[in-house]
Amino acid sequence: MRKLIQFLLLLTIGALAGCWTRQPSRHSQADTQTAPLVAAESSKREQQGQGMFADNDRRGFGGGGGGGGRENPRDPQLAQVSFADAASAQAITQATDRKIIKNADLSIEVDAPKEAQARIASIAEGHGGFVVTSEFKQSGSGASKPTETVTIVVRVPSSQFGAAVDAIRGSGNRIIQEKISGQDVTEEYIDLEARIRTQKALEGQFLEIMKQARKVEDALEVQRQLADVRTEIERLEGRRRFLDNRSSLSTITVTLQTAVPIVTATTSGFGHDVKDAFGDGVDTAVGIVLGVIRAAIILVPIAILIVLPAWLILRRFLRRLSWPRRQEPLAVTPAE
Repeated sequence: MRKLIQFLLLLTIGALAGCWTRQPSRHSQADTQTAPLVAAESSKREQQGQGMFADNDRRGFGGGGGGGGRENPRDPQLAQVSFADAASAQAITQATDRKIIKNADLSIEVDAPKEAQARIASIAEGHGGFVVTSEFKQSGSGASKPTETVTIVVRVPSSQFGAAVDAIRGSGNRIIQEKISGQDVTEEYIDLEARIRTQKALEGQFLEIMKQARKVEDALEVQRQLADVRTEIERLEGRRRFLDNRSSLSTITVTLQTAVPIVTATTSGFGHDVKDAFGDGVDTAVGIVLGVIRAAIILVPIAILIVLPAWLILRRFLRRLSWPRRQEPLAVTPAE
């Protein structure tokens, strides 16, 4: 029995020793397996770094000619300069791609509105634009000279907006009113593009689901969802086209009008006061006469249509009533 127990103890100790000796071998095997991968990755990174440094050398980081005057491409100052140049280039690109709706409203005093209208139309066409609407209006009559007003709306490319406004300013005698406004819609435009991409991706997913649909109910449900998505895409694309049109072409509204004549009148003196008093008396008399005429015109229909029929009805009604008659006292003659 003791020998059997000793044999089992020896066997257990031997098994533990074998396990202890196998663990280092496993770690060493794992190290031997991962070592080539690490070495390959490090060599790949070094090659990429050398390629980047070579590109920087070709672009001019360092001195020209031989290698003696070349600066170290790993200098942090050069890296900061390159990052600053990249940031400025990105800012310029974003500034040029901004969507800005520009509008201008001008009121100009001219001698001949018709001629100025033709000049503004030629200015718009010369800057790559066109005339949208043109309206002519004439006010005033009698002995005074009538006032002519022309309203013209032109659209020009946004890049020619400033030059066109400057040319229109010089087409008249005096600027009465000027208003220039700009609306930045870049954020809305970018949001529209992102939403359109999302909706188109959703449309593609619905198309794939429709291909895999086995039941008619599933196909109809997917088709309904697909119609809603396409409607939303059309709405977003319409808004994007509107922003493109308004930002690419600026609107200029010009009002051309002639100078208003200034009339001066003397308002002092005895004769002027008598004339004003006589005019006021005539105006008062005319007002009284007109008031009487208006009252008669108003009261005659009322008398004919309301008062006369009411009086006739009342008269007839009163005739039908039987009023009690008073009994006269009888005269008694005394007997003789």
